[in-house]
Amino acid sequence: MTEEQQDAERGRKARDEARRRRRLAEIFGDVIPEQTSDDTEESGGPERRTDDEVQEAWLRSQVPPHHG
Repeated sequence: MTEEQQDAERGRKARDEARRRRRLAEIFGDVIPEQTSDDTEESGGPERRTDDEVQEAWLRSQVPPHHG
């Protein structure tokens, strides 16, 4: 396969992929964005907690409502 044929094949694949993404976006919308806000440094990322804080939060979330 010549270099021109390889370039043409890469271009065809890129166009097909773009067409497929457009079609999926039309049907489903932007369900899963390429990058979410917690992926960026500007957003501050997820809250940073110590292991003790994580365990305490989990324990509190497991208490049944009638145990106040």
